[in-house]
Amino acid sequence: MDEQDPHPRLPSSLHAEHGFDDSEQTPLLKGNALPKPTRRPLPWRQLFILFWIQLAEPLTSQVIYPFINKMVRDMPITGGDEAKMGYYAGVIESLFSVTQALTVLYWSRLSDRVGRKPIILIGLLGSTLSTACFGVSTTFWGLVFSRCISGALNGNAGVIKSMMGEITDETTIAQAMALMPVIWNTGATVGPVIGGWLSNPHEQFPSLFRGPFWVTYPYALPCFVVAIYCAGTLMVTFVYLEEVAGHSKKFHKCCHKSMKLHNPASETLEVGDTSSSIPPFQPSQLPLSQVLTPQVRISIITYTLLAFLDIALRAVQPLFLTASPSFGGLGFTVPLVGTCLAAFFFASGVYQALAFAPLYAWMGPKRIYMLSMIMFVPIWILFPIMSASLGEGKAVNGATWVELALQIILYIIMDMGFSAAFIYIRASAPNAYSLGVTNGLAQTGVSIARAIGPASATSLFALSVQISRDTQIQFGPVLQWLGENLVYVIFILISFGAVMTVKRLPEKLEIPVREGAVEIDESEL
Repeated sequence: MDEQDPHPRLPSSLHAEHGFDDSEQTPLLKGNALPKPTRRPLPWRQLFILFWIQLAEPLTSQVIYPFINKMVRDMPITGGDEAKMGYYAGVIESLFSVTQALTVLYWSRLSDRVGRKPIILIGLLGSTLSTACFGVSTTFWGLVFSRCISGALNGNAGVIKSMMGEITDETTIAQAMALMPVIWNTGATVGPVIGGWLSNPHEQFPSLFRGPFWVTYPYALPCFVVAIYCAGTLMVTFVYLEEVAGHSKKFHKCCHKSMKLHNPASETLEVGDTSSSIPPFQPSQLPLSQVLTPQVRISIITYTLLAFLDIALRAVQPLFLTASPSFGGLGFTVPLVGTCLAAFFFASGVYQALAFAPLYAWMGPKRIYMLSMIMFVPIWILFPIMSASLGEGKAVNGATWVELALQIILYIIMDMGFSAAFIYIRASAPNAYSLGVTNGLAQTGVSIARAIGPASATSLFALSVQISRDTQIQFGPVLQWLGENLVYVIFILISFGAVMTVKRLPEKLEIPVREGAVEIDESEL
């Protein structure tokens, strides 16, 4: 007798008769293409709740950036040494991504078994408590504990992507995924605004915040505001978010009966008969070795490279804009830098919401992904060009502004890559019941990239400045230029490698249409 497949699929005849086309077939692995489905309306109510939940992550992670350096400097840990301030602040900033990388896979796998909604609620509860605690921490270790709790309990990034993949199909997934970067950019913009404007309320709004509490905890108010948002989102999620029907008992029973049709020796086997040598059907228990198919691996690698290049760019760009021309920058003021970044986030949000879905239908996912990754090359090249274009007295001129505007445009086009990456991750899952763990693995890689990206990028920037200012180092003109622009050269090379990686992705995807609940006449099985 042939060896039993531990994860059998429904026969094609059952799919044809009963509309079961979203069960265990996977878009990248299935052999028979389905007929082109009719476009269906987006489930806007559920998507709105998921976007509301997603906004909590950039708010909690970004709200601390305006005040973290001063907060750490005021603590006895630095001894008044501003050089140490940057080191300790960098540790605090990275802890969220580090702890999230260690735990996000666990939460994603657990969501495959117990459902998405309970894990999302735990994540929101963790964000609420940790953010509130961060605002009233007066010691370095208190900040460390709060930040670690925030990352460790928050696996929502992967779970939300899984849930969005389950409530959309190939006719709507591009439109839905195009909005995810918009939500992240919104939170990444609003979070620092909250952190900057609401810090030290006893000084900025003395008539409203007079008590000694606000003097003792000057950074509590922005953290409390974000914590209240997370708490409100938790209540909305508990009441209104609907669990995806992804573990239907009827579907499991149907799969067992389809096993009987293909295995005569099991004709007397009843569903749930634990005395048989065939184990109960447990599609959510795929081991990692079976989840990490070649399609999953290449999708995760490309997504991780995209996230690494993006977070490195986000770290270098404000540093380049604020650094003085003698240190390889443009010497912008902080408000002007904020205006430039806000312009990018606003323009990117509008572009993603309006342009991605039509471009996806026209170009397909791989061409969009390739175009997005290629954009990194001219983006990095423009940094030394802008520095070299400064006019008399190292002042910013018209050419510099044109180059900066071009860089922002390229950045906006690059941002489409995240929507394409989400679609590839969703489509590469070996089956519908491993979508959570697939997104968890992807988010683990991204969290690692976001933990090491900023530190590596800013360190290379500092090394480049040191080489350019060290008169004792004498190279030829070419080597000298490469040394002075080392950070850009390295990331250009990484960008070319990322483009080569995207080339290995499949040309076309087939996202199966989710049919919802279907009634199956078990007598026909």
